Amino acid sequence: MLGFKTVARKVFGTPNDRKIKATRPTVERITALEPDFHKLSDEGLIAKTEELRKRVAEGESLDEVLPEAFANCREAARRALGLHAFEVQLMGGIFLHQGNIAEMKTGEGKTLVATFPAYLNALSGDPVHIVTVNDYLARRDAEWMGKVFAALGMTTGVVVPQQPDAEKKAAYKADITYATNNELGFDYLRDNMKSELSEMSQRGHGFAIVDEVDSILIDEARTPLIISGPSQDRSELYQAVDKLAPELTEEHYSLDEKQRNVTFTDEGNEFLEQRLHEMGLLPEDQPLYDPESTTIVHHVNQALKAHVMFNKDKDYIVRNGEVVLIDEFTGRMMAGRRLSDGLHQAIEAKEGCKIQPENVTLASVTFQNYFRLYDKLSGMTGTAATEAEEFMTIYGLGVVEVPTNVPIARADEDDQVFRTAKEKFDAIVAAIREAHERGQPVLVGTTSIEKSEMLSRFLETAQIPHNVLNARHHEQEAQIIADAGKVGAVTIATNMAGRGTDIKLGGNVEFKVMEAIAAEPETDPEEIRKRVEAQHAAEEQKVKDAGGLFVLATERHESRRIDNQLRGRSGRQGDPGRSQFYLSLEDDLMRIFGSERLDKMLTRLGMKEGEAIVHPWVNKSLEKAQAKVEGRNFDIRKQLLKFDDVMNDQRKVIFGQRREIMEAEEVGEIVRDMRHQVIDDLVDTYMPKKAYADQWETEALAAEARDKLGLDVPVEQWAAEEGVDDDDIRERLYKASDEFMAQKAAAFGPETMRNIEKQVLLQTIDQKWRDHLLRLEHLRSVIGFRGYAQRDPLNEYKTEAFQLFSGLLDGLRGDVVQKLSQIRPLSEDEQKQMMEQLLAQQRQMQAPAEAPQAARQPEPAGVNGGGAAVAEAAEAPRPGFVESDPATWGNPGRNEPCPCGSGKKFKHCHGSL
Repeated sequence: MLGFKTVARKVFGTPNDRKIKATRPTVERITALEPDFHKLSDEGLIAKTEELRKRVAEGESLDEVLPEAFANCREAARRALGLHAFEVQLMGGIFLHQGNIAEMKTGEGKTLVATFPAYLNALSGDPVHIVTVNDYLARRDAEWMGKVFAALGMTTGVVVPQQPDAEKKAAYKADITYATNNELGFDYLRDNMKSELSEMSQRGHGFAIVDEVDSILIDEARTPLIISGPSQDRSELYQAVDKLAPELTEEHYSLDEKQRNVTFTDEGNEFLEQRLHEMGLLPEDQPLYDPESTTIVHHVNQALKAHVMFNKDKDYIVRNGEVVLIDEFTGRMMAGRRLSDGLHQAIEAKEGCKIQPENVTLASVTFQNYFRLYDKLSGMTGTAATEAEEFMTIYGLGVVEVPTNVPIARADEDDQVFRTAKEKFDAIVAAIREAHERGQPVLVGTTSIEKSEMLSRFLETAQIPHNVLNARHHEQEAQIIADAGKVGAVTIATNMAGRGTDIKLGGNVEFKVMEAIAAEPETDPEEIRKRVEAQHAAEEQKVKDAGGLFVLATERHESRRIDNQLRGRSGRQGDPGRSQFYLSLEDDLMRIFGSERLDKMLTRLGMKEGEAIVHPWVNKSLEKAQAKVEGRNFDIRKQLLKFDDVMNDQRKVIFGQRREIMEAEEVGEIVRDMRHQVIDDLVDTYMPKKAYADQWETEALAAEARDKLGLDVPVEQWAAEEGVDDDDIRERLYKASDEFMAQKAAAFGPETMRNIEKQVLLQTIDQKWRDHLLRLEHLRSVIGFRGYAQRDPLNEYKTEAFQLFSGLLDGLRGDVVQKLSQIRPLSEDEQKQMMEQLLAQQRQMQAPAEAPQAARQPEPAGVNGGGAAVAEAAEAPRPGFVESDPATWGNPGRNEPCPCGSGKKFKHCHGSL
């Protein structure tokens, strides 16, 4: 008997079916408009864009102009690229415009789909960002789809790392900007460290389309983006602690593979304490868990993690003497990325590499909070349905499965489970040989570089020709993938997520044409193309007859999505294909999730060596295990986000304040309010409301006024006058400080004073925010222990973070007021002395024996790479430059050379305070 849900689904369709059905009328309208747009000239398409822009500006909604915009874009793509968008691609575009995730299978043309909603939303003038997982895809897609946008009269920009500022700004000014998730996040942080609006790159956060949305918003969301600066060098400590790690045995620590955590046992603690005393790393009278020992305990923990949990060639590789991390989801090297909290340094010590100094955080943001800045967010991927709950909970994004253009013809076979890894690999080699001899191309998925190279050795022994694609060989990536669909090709790949290149049956015809043209430069390219296309058609048919691409996976990943992505490489656009997973009870996932029971059961059933168990029940139980891991990872990310939300609210306040200050013509009023607030606090402290006059601490108040406000005022005399109360003293301090600052403004000149006030405000905010981030990091690392006292760590964190933030704001006022009270114009003698120093420097620079020194700028370093070393050479001062008269300095930008001729940037010389 059918259940109620099944009957309801048959009658009403699933919620997904209803969403698909709702778009049909719009798709029909777009298709009906096609003949009209077909008739337009190339100029006519651009004129249509201008007309639509005008209508949107006059109040028409984007939904109202959608059919015409999509029809215009479809025609532009047909002319610029020869691609005619299918109806399912238009559907995908509609769902993206509505702020959903469009789940579209591999090979369904997601790159083209993004152009429709991007074009439509750019009509409003708001920034549109198309987000990709790597620089190669950002550049490729911007160049490829830029032709479509150009045909529509729109500009396209691409943002990549190490881009000159002018190029980056131009890319963000474009109607549509392609960029990687990392670069967008870093630019947001960098912009909020700038001191002038003109230096900022991004122009807001309107609409974002995230390609491979599951990879970016879920897999990478566990680690925040951090811009950091170097701190003191502690190489010796890492090396000393690293010598201890190999002495630890399994009885000294317990490893929790599920939680990816490692903790010391009681025996371990005793052993450590004794050894650290012996090595002189811990004072004799100081126990291991004394508060003073926190730093050394932290370093020992990180050394243990580096040795036990991080494996060479799986989690990282050593290249040119550097430890380079490997992305566990894409198998790519992440050059420039570093693990925080001293863990990267611990791995460098383990591998005997040069230890880079640790960094202090200057600014940070999580991907969750960065992408929630956008007014509208959407995404595309081949696999999102398994994470639909997380997308809805954290980002408010619905997932819609878009049907394929042609029904899927791939056969997904049940998993084969063997008892040992050896039996599994023997079976894999046999299956590859059989498919290779039949002419069927095979894509073999592995979970680590180590396993891909081990399998490669097995295939070499079996004399089966093959290609290996992993982080070591990623330079030949596009070529290897282009060849992966050729007759009998065997390709071993470590994680195929977000590769951005489709595997085409018979091989990639464009690559073949380019190779043939390069080999025969004398022959007519058109003749070569015809010949190659004819050969290709025959080869493609051969591969189809052999059963299409065979995806053979050697292990289950802890996330079902990654498995589905691998499967989805086969059977694109209705091609034939098959997929199968080969597993053993020794695989990580099987081992961690109860393979003992299964092993006993198989032994009881009398399974012979080399035999496999194949049953849908096994698939179901594995999917349940994977769902458990996914659920646990979701909880980790949710927890990370709850803590980051506390910082995010504070980040928004600070970044908002900075922007207001930069936008303001002058900040004199803000500074005056701060000064008066400081005076209020001083008077309230030393002359409390309910205190008698003889209890007033007038001497201390006078000393504070000197220190904080630069005022030498007779507070004691004022207080001794008849009938004077605390409000009178307050008013007199207001007046004295206002007059004192007015004299300063007159001495500097109003324009210079305005700049000084602005710069002091921004620099102080930045310094205070950095200190605050460090305190929050420390608070975060210890707050978990509050759970032992039956107190909720998150609530405790919220309360204490709020108190720290209030302290930041109070301290900010005091520091700004104090700094401004202490600045003064240089005296003639001081100016003379400074000029002599500069001339001496200049002579030294021009001496032929010595090359100019490289001055290290405190540029942001960290996850996105090291600080830049900039050589600064002196030159002659600007004509008419007078040190004491800022009016003669011209109006140089902060990053331009200083007019005094020192060769330094203006902000590091006369533009600094």
